[in-house]
Parts: sequence; structure tokens; C-alpha cells
Amino acid sequence: MQGHGYRQPAQPPHPAVLVLLRVLFVAIGFLSLGFMAWVMPLRLAAVTRKPLDWGLFVAALVLDGVSLVLLGSEPGDDVHTAGGYTGIFLLFGTLAAATGYYLVAEIRHYARRRREFEARPPIPAYGYPGPAAPYAAPAAPVVPGAPTPPPVAPHTPVPGPPSPHRPAPARIDQVRAELDELSDYLRRHDGRHGDRPADGSGR
Repeated sequence: MQGHGYRQPAQPPHPAVLVLLRVLFVAIGFLSLGFMAWVMPLRLAAVTRKPLDWGLFVAALVLDGVSLVLLGSEPGDDVHTAGGYTGIFLLFGTLAAATGYYLVAEIRHYARRRREFEARPPIPAYGYPGPAAPYAAPAAPVVPGAPTPPPVAPHTPVPGPPSPHRPAPARIDQVRAELDELSDYLRRHDGRHGDRPADGSGR
């Protein structure tokens, strides 16, 4: 079965819409003189879905029912018995408590949801590519049972001993030939000077 992937969490309603709903539910409680104060805990429990809020909704519903029974048991139109006064106290006390708790709890709930929505990074929808990963060379397939070759280290040339600098043989021969010619010249020159007489005459 193919799903739709992850989606970004739903954005909380606009603050103006939330204010309008709060005014509406509080007005229902006050316009009914407290007999429908349980609608505010019901709205809060449906929004937060917490067991505590569901329990408070049930408690508000029971207290409104008890106050209705006590006020209905009055023999006349005026309240003049302890039961009647107890019913009035329960009725308006439940209205005040339900209104205060509903407003504070719902404002905190939507403020927390808005912070979580703004702090969470967007998640790409199904079918759209995510952020590109850095390129990596494909690894060689591994065959089960085959020996794994050792990793090949990069080739580094090893420097050898420096070779002694030797002059070229042609240069040595040339220098040797020049020295031989110079020696012959000096011998011939010295020989000519030795054959002349000491007085300088050639006869």
C-alpha cells in the first residue's frame, strides 16, 4: 500500500477566528445564566483532547444539573430555602470557574501549538526531492565468501640516494687533448731555447 508521505503539521487557526469562538462560547454561558456553562469545557476538551479537560467537562455538566434540580425544587418563584441558595451558588460558581479556566487553557494551548509550528522545519511532500546529498563514488559490490582486498594506498614516490654528478666523457677527453698539446708546445719551445748559444749568435 502506498501512502502519501509526511506532511507539515496543520497551521493553527487565525487569532481573529479564535477570539470570535471564545466570545461566542462565553456568551452562551452567560446568556443562559450559567445553565449552559458546560459548553466551554466541552469546547476545550474537544480542542486539547486531554483527560483532565474531559473530566472537567463532566464535572461542569453534573454541577449544572445539580443546580438546576435544586432551583427547580423551590416551592415558589422566589428563592428562600437553603437548597435554592445552594443551587444559585453552584450555578454561578460553575459559570465563573468554567469561563476563567476555558480562556486561560485555550489561549495557552494555541500559543504552544503556534510555537511548535513555527519552530518545526518544513518537511518535503511525497514525490518531491529532498536536499541533495554530496556525491560519493559507488562502492564495489561485495561477493559473499570472497576475500576482501586490502585498501590500496596512494602511490608515493620514494626518493633514492642522490647520484654523484659526473662530467660528460667528451668534456674530459677535450681537456686532456688540450693539456697534451700545451705540453708538446712547451717542450718544443724549451728545446729551441736550449739549442741557441749563450752569446745570442746563431753561428
